[in-house]
Amino acid sequence: MPLYDIRDTSTGEEKEVMCTYTALKEKVDAGEWVQVHKGSAALVTHVNGTLSKTSDGWKDLLKNMKKNTGRRGNTIKT
Repeated sequence: MPLYDIRDTSTGEEKEVMCTYTALKEKVDAGEWVQVHKGSAALVTHVNGTLSKTSDGWKDLLKNMKKNTGRRGNTIKT
């Protein structure tokens, strides 16, 4: 079952609940809770004095995938 972040409308308390979407919808429709949508943290690393969105390990993995696909016209960008 998925996890959802919800906030109590009267107290402002936030918590994470594991339930079906139907159960979440029932809580929200009752008016006591609202669903909270939280964004994920950006993955930014500092490499050789510049900022990069990914680490060298990720770039190496992409290069290895591109090399081992066996296709010449693959679209993996490295």
